[in-house]
Amino acid sequence: MTVAGKTKKPVKAKSGKSPPSRGSARAPAKLVSSKPPGARPVAPKLVSPKVAIATQAPSKLEKPQGTPQKPRPDIGEMPRRQDGKQKPMALALGPGDLSPEMRAYLAKCQEKIGFVPNVLTSYAFDDTKLSAFAAFYNDLMLGASGLSKLEREMIAVVVSSENHCFYCLAAHGATVRQLSGDPVLGELMAMNWRAAKLSGRHKTMLAFATKVTLHSRQITETDRENLRKAGFSDRDIWDIAAVASFFNMSNRMASAVDMRPNPEYHFQAR
Repeated sequence: MTVAGKTKKPVKAKSGKSPPSRGSARAPAKLVSSKPPGARPVAPKLVSPKVAIATQAPSKLEKPQGTPQKPRPDIGEMPRRQDGKQKPMALALGPGDLSPEMRAYLAKCQEKIGFVPNVLTSYAFDDTKLSAFAAFYNDLMLGASGLSKLEREMIAVVVSSENHCFYCLAAHGATVRQLSGDPVLGELMAMNWRAAKLSGRHKTMLAFATKVTLHSRQITETDRENLRKAGFSDRDIWDIAAVASFFNMSNRMASAVDMRPNPEYHFQAR
């Protein structure tokens, strides 16, 4: 029989079989419609996955809102701060009886830079030693020379870098930053001067200072001739060697007594 050009398929009669007994293979469940016979079948309503998830009971893994969260454990360990107040050095040597000249010298440091460098405080247990150190330092670093003050400070930092001297790297690294107006140059001198974009003059100067520090017995006339070719006079070569040698001594002394830089150095010219 046709309706609007279509044929109806014959309706199969419902089976009258009884449900399978316990233990036997279970037959697939059949959907029983609550609609009267002959009614048009309705397609099952599709439920969005998002709606389905929202209507499900909360999982055991989910915590109800309002439950305080446990603090996450810290990873690793924070290092101790290093900027606390520290003694100038490890040795218990108090200030000695200083001459009027040396007292005036320390007072001038306080007035000019705002503090007395701990290297001078350390030497101040003996007037003769403080006077000799100050005189030698001032002549080398501030006296007349074919080397600029900045070049002499660059040598000081490069030598101190090879010797890993905390005091001199902090103190003279700050001076390089101040004199050059270039904080990056100060960092490069302290970390690896070979990574800096330097002139041939400065490369030759610092290479010689490094060799004085690490391999002084291997220095030959070739090294001195290289300095001459870079434009240094024999007096300049003396000054390069003298500054490098002085800071090798100072580095070893500072490390031996655990001399600590003034905290002001760490923040200067940054």
